[in-house]
Amino acid sequence: MVHVTARSPALGDICPATGRGRLSYPRAEYLFKQASKLHDPHGAGYTLHQLRHSGLTHLAAKGRSAAELQAKSRHRHLATLGIYVRLGEETSARITAENDEHHRRHRR
Repeated sequence: MVHVTARSPALGDICPATGRGRLSYPRAEYLFKQASKLHDPHGAGYTLHQLRHSGLTHLAAKGRSAAELQAKSRHRHLATLGIYVRLGEETSARITAENDEHHRRHRR
C-alpha cells in the first residue's frame, strides 16, 4: 500500500491574511474560464493567456512604450511585442508631424 502525503505550500505561496495556499496555474485558469463563460461569445470562457494578451494590448493602446510593455510582460525580445502594439498609418503620421520642427507635412 502506498501512502501519499500532501506537501505543504511554500511560505511565499500562503496568503498572510487568510492562511490559504495560492492557486496552481491550472486551477486558476479553470476558475477563470468558468467565470468568463458568459462574456465569451463562443461560450468556452477565456484563458489566462488571453487575459494577459488583452492587458498588454490595453496598455499599448494607452501609450505605454515598448520597453514598459517588455518589463511588464517579461518578453525577452522587443520583436515579440509586435502583436500587442498595432500602430496604424495615422499613428505613424502623427508621430512624424509631432517631431517635425518645421511642420513641412500638410495636414489633410
